[in-house]
Amino acid sequence: MAITYRAANVDDLKIITDLWNLMCSTEENCGEDEYDDILIMSQEALMNPEKAMFIAFDEHRAVGFSHVYKRYEWVWTENDSGPFGYLDTIYVCPDYRKKGIAQTLVRMCEDWARENGCVEFASDCDLDNTGSLTFHLGIGFKELHRIIHFSKKL
Repeated sequence: MAITYRAANVDDLKIITDLWNLMCSTEENCGEDEYDDILIMSQEALMNPEKAMFIAFDEHRAVGFSHVYKRYEWVWTENDSGPFGYLDTIYVCPDYRKKGIAQTLVRMCEDWARENGCVEFASDCDLDNTGSLTFHLGIGFKELHRIIHFSKKL
């Protein structure tokens, strides 16, 4: 298995949207976005110079992707000044997990953030997503804070 990686571009809209949709249809803790909503989010991310996406391929089959963007507003980090690189999404198809693919995709996001003037790199996961927590800690992230958000209709 020879995995290759590259930055995604607008020609990859269907690939990214299909992977994102696959993630949302199979993963716990994923929003219930409709395919059209995912398509719009993917297109916006691919066309925004303050965002980047990367794809992993096994020959011609896309097997994973990552999505990073610059954040200027405050996030939970060890510094108070940005901009910050923010890992928004990471997904690898189940048959390809535990092979270093996600770690390489995150490293590509970190490199992009560094090249785009970011001083720190951040991410998040839901409190009950232990797989994501274990992954983040395993690739060098440090847990900084836990929070539960609340809301009620007025």
